[in-house]
Amino acid sequence: MRRTFGWRFVTAIAAGAMAVSACHESGARSATSPAESASARASASPTPVAPEVALVKRMSVREKVGQLFMPTIPGSTPAQGAKLVERYHLGGVIYFPVNLRTPRQTAQLSNGLQKAAMKHGGVPLVISTDEEQGPVSRLPYVTRFPANKSLASGRHPDDNVRTAARVTGEELRAVGINQDNAPDADVNINPNNPVIGIRSFGADPKKVAHFVGVAIDAYHAAGVAVVAKHFPGHGDTDTDSHTGLPIINHSRAKWERVDAPPFKTAVDHHADVIMTAHIVVPGLDESRLPATMSKTVLSGLLRGTLGYHGVIITDSLQMAGATIKFGPEEAAVRAVVAGADMLLMPRDLGRAYNAVLAAVKSGRISKSRLDDAVTHILHMKYERGMFRSPYVDAAKASHVIGSKEHREAARKVAADVRSGG
Repeated sequence: MRRTFGWRFVTAIAAGAMAVSACHESGARSATSPAESASARASASPTPVAPEVALVKRMSVREKVGQLFMPTIPGSTPAQGAKLVERYHLGGVIYFPVNLRTPRQTAQLSNGLQKAAMKHGGVPLVISTDEEQGPVSRLPYVTRFPANKSLASGRHPDDNVRTAARVTGEELRAVGINQDNAPDADVNINPNNPVIGIRSFGADPKKVAHFVGVAIDAYHAAGVAVVAKHFPGHGDTDTDSHTGLPIINHSRAKWERVDAPPFKTAVDHHADVIMTAHIVVPGLDESRLPATMSKTVLSGLLRGTLGYHGVIITDSLQMAGATIKFGPEEAAVRAVVAGADMLLMPRDLGRAYNAVLAAVKSGRISKSRLDDAVTHILHMKYERGMFRSPYVDAAKASHVIGSKEHREAARKVAADVRSGG
């Protein structure tokens, strides 16, 4: 079920008064009861309109297209990244270790990029990173926790998963990272999987689904948006989609039994974003298109079957799995047509942006598809407080990162994992 808009995210627009008379063929006015009159007056009241809807109507096509992109940025100071933000009206950016030196520096970088975004259009950025802990960790100074598989195997796995997500979320938020590209929602049933492995909570669909829900709730409590990945499920493959295009031979029935439960939980726990996988699942789409470019998978399964109303983002468009069938620009356009709202890490931002812009102008990407994508993105930004609080206190960042409380929490989790492993 889609979340209702909170009162602070709703603005009213004036609506014209509506006539409440009904005429017979003879033109005579029909009588109305007091109750009917009250109902008519209520229907004539101003209609609440979500702010993202109003904002989309005011945005130019170029601004809307820019919201779809989340590229990498160069360097560790705001200058170069800010130029990209301003030039392309970016919806977000993703950090890697090259961008991250110290908590204070990262917070200043985040504030500088947000300043550039707010100056041109007044729409804050999603600032994300892949901080899964374990083998996928970007921040060199973050408080360390074991990988998901280990967290789920301790004596008190719920507490471990909850603590790791909460502490990680609080530290990300302190440096201006308002979205973590986690948790991994894949069910890792293939021991030869070269890309998921211990990033997954395990091989049991019910347990993985449970821990995905625990993690999402904890990240939200810490004030960051979450990204459940990699839809429709990257757990049963021996091919890395960074270097090839995996084919997963799950039937629709097996997908529903094995891969779908964690993503259904992610939907139920209001995951802000779900990331697509560059995989082919013929049992879900006989066209054999990569899931990222498959309307059957994104608009059909994720939107339709699972009832997801949040943001759909692609996995990195620099990966071989995204471009092995199509060039980088065509892959970006096809992903949007299929139902993706955000495009992560295009190989060439300028060329990808121009390709999507041209597709909008030609009608290949319809106006309604573009507006729908941007509305999803802006709704998430409002819901997670990005408009309300785009900046952070850089001076306080180092006091949050690695605090005594966080170190003690990490020590307890590590001890519990060791005792239960």
